[in-house]
Amino acid sequence: MMGTEFAHKVTKYMLSIGEGKYFHKDGVIKPKPDRSKHLETAMLNLFGMRIDFVNLRSEEYTENSRIPSKQSFGTPEVDAYRRDLTINSLFYNIHSDSVEDFTKRGISDLKSGRIVTPLPPKATFLDDPLRVLRAIRFGVRFEFTLDEDLKVAAACGDVKDALAAKISKERIGKEIDLMISGNQPVKALTHICDLTLFWNVFSLPPKFEPAIPDGCERLCISYLDTAWNLIHLLKESTFKDKERRLSLFAALFLPLKNITYQVKKAKMVPVVNYIIVDSLKRNEDAKMDLQPDDVDWIRGLIDDVSIASRVRVLTGFLLREIKDLWRVALLVSILLHPIGINDTEDESSQLHKRRDLFNTVESSIIKLGLDKVWEVKPLISGEDIKNVLQLEEGPLVKEWKEKSMAWELANPSRTTEECIDWLRETNSKRVKLE
Repeated sequence: MMGTEFAHKVTKYMLSIGEGKYFHKDGVIKPKPDRSKHLETAMLNLFGMRIDFVNLRSEEYTENSRIPSKQSFGTPEVDAYRRDLTINSLFYNIHSDSVEDFTKRGISDLKSGRIVTPLPPKATFLDDPLRVLRAIRFGVRFEFTLDEDLKVAAACGDVKDALAAKISKERIGKEIDLMISGNQPVKALTHICDLTLFWNVFSLPPKFEPAIPDGCERLCISYLDTAWNLIHLLKESTFKDKERRLSLFAALFLPLKNITYQVKKAKMVPVVNYIIVDSLKRNEDAKMDLQPDDVDWIRGLIDDVSIASRVRVLTGFLLREIKDLWRVALLVSILLHPIGINDTEDESSQLHKRRDLFNTVESSIIKLGLDKVWEVKPLISGEDIKNVLQLEEGPLVKEWKEKSMAWELANPSRTTEECIDWLRETNSKRVKLE
């Protein structure tokens, strides 16, 4: 029977024995072939555990799609052999309370820590090339060994072509995000690199400049490795999950930071934007810009600020641009910052220097009272400025808003009335000079 029918029977049974409070019906996910979702799946939450219900099946694939061209009900053995890995093809018989291993090697591969496909790996991957990335992800998650035949098949040209032709960018992006968010992101990306899949996964636009040097993908992994180790060397509470992900993505693509491609008529865009948006379809991550567009204008605001306050003003404006991603931006900056490394220092010593630099800057920002400064509401608004100085809307109002924020950052304990007095006095001086 279909999974939805079985889930309906489970629901009916739970209600009949008066256990309705222990389950919640989440509903049904309909097939969405355009999103590589070709099975109807019912979902229930039983005793706090989410369970998906789907029928046993047999599938046939066409050459240019991972979506089965034909589906039918299958036996447990047929269903087991059509799965991605032997360790994912085990069944639990709820009548006999026993594990059933129809491929005859799922349990042994689980015990020995091996990542193996139930059928010959090339055939398995050509049916659904996403299984290559799943094999890598499960392998690093459980610290299992990838089967040699599996690695040969994953790196062959036919499978690479199938990965580009049959798998949606969204599904690739999801797998990569799971790897980056997992417990072994460096090892996962190293596998992708070793299997010569790096530029298949992180595909580039047709034209870009300058050219990417040979071996750049290894440098990408090196930056990722340093970022990963640095994050672990810092306090566990330093980075939230989202910040950790973004730090690792940013570090991975640091070697590509000066490579651009052209969009529309003349606009040059970082090639990393293309990778995030077009290759991985991680549009939400592309919106999180770690670098302000142009902060040179900030320096013009500190002429009237005391030397002692200038660091606070410049840092405050910078943080108001970057907002809550400032620790991510700081980590990336430290990866690029020369820290006076000498030839006698090992990697551990270098890493500790970067850790100390991060802690020094972080502590300084906190001591300056600038953490969450982007949430601080300005003492005076644009309307206040227009009313006090009798101005119309325009560039001058914007300039005074920036100057008043600089004054506020330099004088964090002042009041709105004092800010207005400063505004009148400074404007009077300006008028006299004109």
